[in-house]
Amino acid sequence: MGRSPLTDVAAPAAAPRTLTEWRRGWPVVAAAMLGAGFGPGLYQNLSSLFTPGLEATFGWSRGNIATAAGLALSGAIAAPLIGRAADRVGVRPVIVASMLLLGAAYLWLAAMGMSGGRAIWRYQLGVVLLVLALPGTSSLTYGKLIAARFVRGRGMALALGTSGLALATIVAAPILGATIANFGWRAGFAALAGGSAVLALPLILLSLRAVPLPATPAADRSGLPGTSAAAARRDSRFWIMVASAWLINAATTGFVTQLVPIGLELGLRPSQAALLLTSFASSAIAGRLLVGWLIDRFRPQPVAAAFAIVSAASFVALAFAPSGLALLLVLVFLAGLMNGAENDLLPFFAARLFGLRAYAEIYGTAMPIALSGTAVGIIGFGRLHDLTGGYTGALTLGCGALLLAAICFLILPDRAGDDGDPTAR
Repeated sequence: MGRSPLTDVAAPAAAPRTLTEWRRGWPVVAAAMLGAGFGPGLYQNLSSLFTPGLEATFGWSRGNIATAAGLALSGAIAAPLIGRAADRVGVRPVIVASMLLLGAAYLWLAAMGMSGGRAIWRYQLGVVLLVLALPGTSSLTYGKLIAARFVRGRGMALALGTSGLALATIVAAPILGATIANFGWRAGFAALAGGSAVLALPLILLSLRAVPLPATPAADRSGLPGTSAAAARRDSRFWIMVASAWLINAATTGFVTQLVPIGLELGLRPSQAALLLTSFASSAIAGRLLVGWLIDRFRPQPVAAAFAIVSAASFVALAFAPSGLALLLVLVFLAGLMNGAENDLLPFFAARLFGLRAYAEIYGTAMPIALSGTAVGIIGFGRLHDLTGGYTGALTLGCGALLLAAICFLILPDRAGDDGDPTAR
């Protein structure tokens, strides 16, 4: 059986060899790594480093901080509009505006000076600004560029592009931890501002200069294969895909935002608890690269389900409060595999199932729904801790969410006309 011509950038017979794809497209992958690495996700992964300082300065509980950050994710409702802008005017202006907004958001957070409950609104507004910058630093923009240049190696290209966040987390965790310890949490936010707007943005623009971008995106867009955003929203595959992302975000993002406090409650010293962030980031890299390699070769749905099940099992093990740094590092690594894989799978499935004609708008429509899962996870982990005095309940619910995500992947239909060949591209 054949495949719909609307499902990929080009038919498999016309696809360039993988090596040729990489020779032409590596600057886009490099730009994506920088965008992801210095984007708002870096603060999300490292936010627990700021928690003790915010608690001490303002008297907020972990639940207060988590709730403020979670509610601020409502700013993601702008993602479909940002996606439409990227489809119509091009990704470069969206990328530049997003990185500048990101730097401004960090400076706003660094300048928080009011006390008590009023200051929580300044924190919440700062996170809203971070969320507004997220689409332009994510696979909404870079995923479209990568999918347009890679067919046979698309899974690995997306994996490497999104792995910038995990790499940046590994490098930044000890540096930012030392900065906060020596100079305070305000200096930590200032360092993040400099990294995004001063260091990363020029390098991103330099990388994109090496790649020809359409001069008239709106005109070129009409010739791209794929479906419209409205048609995608009427497709059950879209909602199954988004449901899987919602469940994974709820479990893994809630987990990572409480990771340092979890380590402290399990008896680790602060320096040891910070190593859990490094383990989580390492697993995110491994998850991205491994799933990217596998989905370029096998049917992606069972691969994704297997990753979700492994992470779910690790959540259960952590709920039993194991002791010992080495064991905790292993369990955190396994728990984070699905977090890394999901960042590759959502853009992969969006391009595979619906093509590139309205890719950014389709991805932008999925983003706020998926991020509502992030909000539920962040708020849930913090509030459940305040309610129960521990993390067992949150970890157990996280396990359940990951098992439901595995089911979503297993029932997710492939492209219309797909013959079930797991290696078809």
